[in-house]
Amino acid sequence: MTQAKDGKPNELRPSGKMSHSSHWGAFSGEWVDDKLVISPHPIDPDPNPIIQNFPEALRHKARIAKPMVRRGWLEHGPGPSDRRGRDGFVEMEWDEVLDLLAGELKRVKDKHGARGIYGGSYGWSSAGRFHHAQSQIHRFLNVALGGYVRSVNSYSAGASTVIIPHILGNYEDVTRRNVGWDEIVEHTDLVVAFGGMNTKNSRVAGGGISKHTEHGDMVAVGKRGGAFVLISPLKTDLPEEVENQEWLKPIPGTDVALMLALAHTLVIDDSHDTAFLDTYATGFAEFEAYLLGKTDGQPKDAAWAADITKLPADTILKLARRMPGKRVLFTVAHSLQRARHGEQPVWMAAVLSAMLGQIGLPGGGFGYALGAIANYGRRYNDAPIAGLPQGKNGVSEFIPVARVADMLLNPNGPFDYNGSKMTYPDIKLVYWAGGNPFHHHQDINRLRQAFGQIDTLVVHDLAWTATARHADIVLPVTMSLEREDIGSSQTDPLVTAMHQMAEPFGEARNDFDIFSGLAERLGRGAEFTEGRSIREWLQHLYKTTEDGLKAKGYDAVDFDTFWQNGEITLPQQPLDGGTLRAFLQDPVGKALPTPSGKIEIYSKTIAGFGYDDCPGHPAWLPPVDVPSAEAPLHLVANQPASRLHSQLDFGGHSSAEKRRGREVARMNPVDADARGIEDGDIIKLFNERGACLASVVVTEDVMAGVIQLPTGAYYDPEDINEDKPLCVHGNPNVLTRDVGTSRLAQGCTGQLTVVQVEKFTGNLPPIQAFDPPVPVERPQPPRMEAAE
Repeated sequence: MTQAKDGKPNELRPSGKMSHSSHWGAFSGEWVDDKLVISPHPIDPDPNPIIQNFPEALRHKARIAKPMVRRGWLEHGPGPSDRRGRDGFVEMEWDEVLDLLAGELKRVKDKHGARGIYGGSYGWSSAGRFHHAQSQIHRFLNVALGGYVRSVNSYSAGASTVIIPHILGNYEDVTRRNVGWDEIVEHTDLVVAFGGMNTKNSRVAGGGISKHTEHGDMVAVGKRGGAFVLISPLKTDLPEEVENQEWLKPIPGTDVALMLALAHTLVIDDSHDTAFLDTYATGFAEFEAYLLGKTDGQPKDAAWAADITKLPADTILKLARRMPGKRVLFTVAHSLQRARHGEQPVWMAAVLSAMLGQIGLPGGGFGYALGAIANYGRRYNDAPIAGLPQGKNGVSEFIPVARVADMLLNPNGPFDYNGSKMTYPDIKLVYWAGGNPFHHHQDINRLRQAFGQIDTLVVHDLAWTATARHADIVLPVTMSLEREDIGSSQTDPLVTAMHQMAEPFGEARNDFDIFSGLAERLGRGAEFTEGRSIREWLQHLYKTTEDGLKAKGYDAVDFDTFWQNGEITLPQQPLDGGTLRAFLQDPVGKALPTPSGKIEIYSKTIAGFGYDDCPGHPAWLPPVDVPSAEAPLHLVANQPASRLHSQLDFGGHSSAEKRRGREVARMNPVDADARGIEDGDIIKLFNERGACLASVVVTEDVMAGVIQLPTGAYYDPEDINEDKPLCVHGNPNVLTRDVGTSRLAQGCTGQLTVVQVEKFTGNLPPIQAFDPPVPVERPQPPRMEAAE
């Protein structure tokens, strides 16, 4: 088979339907009249339309066809540069670029050690277990270079990942093995959903999902008579088909004040479960003193919260008095903790659950992030699933993932994290594969400055994201449709043979092939590949599942049969409620893995850290971003419905959901009318950090005083030579603030900020985010100065 220079395949198409998988659903593909037709898996009751991004994306002009190197880096060599993102690119052949990159990696390792390389490389990449980009890059850096500076936690759950182990125990157990959807359908009387349960979020699962059931489960709860209280500025954060729902609209960022008032009412009414608190929790006395105002003179009652949240006090009292005696489930979406002081709503919701004696009960208690991702609320598989071994990292330094710009701008600078005093490493080379920080990270203009501080930025990508455009060395990689893999996750029974559906675009290569070539040049090729081809690695990984099934007495087919059939279905474990239910049943013998062995309403450990932005019990800490005359509207920068983060933003479904080529914002008629804005207009959102354009939908589904613009639109600066250019495509992270949630977790705070909005009346700039750069001529080799 051959490949044309324009990236269009010359080969015959594979015939018949081929199985495949993605983070947003299992599917099959078939070539019909030279077009790839994608069909969801037949067992999926509510398929995710995001899978329709694949066909158009496969051969889109945004794809990277050939290795490219920034001209200024070639001309002047490695070093800090403000030309990243502004320079032209020189095309290069694979052997030459791999020789060049191997030499640069060796230079950095020899001069600065492996701690001079940041390989956190955050991003979702693909659902395949072998070609998972983070696993590939981490294995390469460990095996070939001895390690790298890593990142911990995630942009989605940076605060909760740190606070939950302090108060409840293991994060994965509390979120994944706690409350199941089957139990909610059967038992739950009232779901209080802080931040909502938008099914656009629960249609996605790391590693893949074969049955999207959350929408149907919520509808079933309502039909049985269960009720939902949606607490969010966005009405669409709960499906409209769900019966018995109420929408409460507190001011964004004030949920903790509402929670405290609910708790205060329970105490004043003497309707909290003191027996549960005495047996299963510690520190309630300290918290109660704060709640009642004994420590600061301010009772956290409904009238106090009404002034902060702008909800009527009677509404708060009614909700509090509706909960005792019922099976109540509190959920907290990721969104609430993606804000300054994001640890507080997670902690406070757990306290509310404990006060009602609900933690550990089937369908009750605290379901953190339930409805925010499809991995939660489901059964675990009763067979192992293997991933690519990553080897041992010889570098101990790490950063919380959302502090990457801080690290690059403040080498050797101090920072606090989870009780430790730490120092940012001095990074010389950043290596990124399978992610796009120009989507995930906040304050993009600050991120641009940060990437200008290093010697070299290396990026593997399938398309010209802003991250690729800011790189010094850009290596084109395949998308999942262009390679073989195995799709699976711990909480979905379907294991999918991900068949290759098309030849690689242009000269794109798999990450494994790229890293194999680099490892060979660095003298570690055999150690990296272990002598296995890609197909042999897939067989090796599958063997773990096959052997695990046999060890438990289950039938298991061999790899060839699995590959031919396209899938296997794994047995699953029953829902058991995890450590929280075991603790409820035996609080002494099954104590929680917290310092006290109990639910920590007051944490001596956290109090001992002395953080003013995260005290020893949940508390109301006023937000940093508050509306002003210059920025009077709250901006909610949430996850998109038309794609996963920024993945395949140029795909067919994502493109179809835009208006006039721009991302779509939503705002309330009151705010639109005050600015002379009508539905369908192009608007400008701006604050002191930046500005962007978007199309607008005017709707009552957004509370007054709020504008919502989803993340994930490719960053598209009108004039890249400006320090704060206008993003003409609608990326809200030019507006968001790049600060940590607190000194405890240092999580991402990208969900909320404040902005001004006006109708855009100028000439509409073109969208250029998907146009590939035009290659430039290679510079002449620098003239060598004569030695003195």
